[in-house]
Amino acid sequence: MKKKNIGLFLLVIMMITVIAGCSSTSKEKVKLAYVAWDSEIASTYVVKEVLETKLGATVEMLQVDAGPMWAGVADGSADAMVAAWLPSTHAAYLEKYGSKIEDLGANLNGTKVGLAVPAYMDINSIEDLKNSDLAGKLSNRIIGIEPGAGIMTTTEKAIAEYGLSEYTLLESSSAAMAQELQKAYDNNEPIVVTGWTPHWMFANMDLKYLEDPKGVYGADEQIHTMVRQGLKEDMPNVYKFLDQFEWTAEDMAKVMVEVQGGKSPEEAAKTWVENNPDKVNAWIQGVEL
Repeated sequence: MKKKNIGLFLLVIMMITVIAGCSSTSKEKVKLAYVAWDSEIASTYVVKEVLETKLGATVEMLQVDAGPMWAGVADGSADAMVAAWLPSTHAAYLEKYGSKIEDLGANLNGTKVGLAVPAYMDINSIEDLKNSDLAGKLSNRIIGIEPGAGIMTTTEKAIAEYGLSEYTLLESSSAAMAQELQKAYDNNEPIVVTGWTPHWMFANMDLKYLEDPKGVYGADEQIHTMVRQGLKEDMPNVYKFLDQFEWTAEDMAKVMVEVQGGKSPEEAAKTWVENNPDKVNAWIQGVEL
């Protein structure tokens, strides 16, 4: 009898262990790829916050450059990204990887990229950069971001199209670019940077885009959500949420400004999600929680 009780006890323990093991691995593990641009940090961390707090998923953040971000979703090493700037900025990546990725459409409309300067500078067009005196004052530099970013490729094209051979496109990072811009702005000095909106720098400084009469930078863009093939079948709830995720430039700006003000991306995303329940509920409508 004692042996039977011991056997039954062990069987119960084994069943509990199996059930616990199943439940502990039942959480969906989502890998999000993103580039370290202020805009994409804001959107990706908001998506992460919703996935973790509303869907109970475990999220791994993969910070990479633009090329590896696209490649990662295409080869399945990342599940998704919400940082595809189309139709112009990431056009080359879409052409290369588009057949291996599912495009869930725009999550934000009305973006813009181009060369930006402080409003106090007396120039209005990229054509104006041909002035040799101005080029000298700018130390013959256009301050860029990470090599491989779509805006860097487009700016190299702009330098060729507008005959700006006197200039060097300086590779750095989005954070370093913004720091250089802020420093020059505080000292009322001339500077030209690769700019895009939404970005906190347009909220904190009086800036303007240089006109692009040749249309090198294209018209207003959208930011798209891209997911790996098979995600819909593997993680239907995650897929549905990502498919329904969309917000505005103003929403994104609120997160970016808080991060710039000293909050961590996690804190800023959490605050935004808590303050915008209606939008979040629309994103997860129909998702099995």
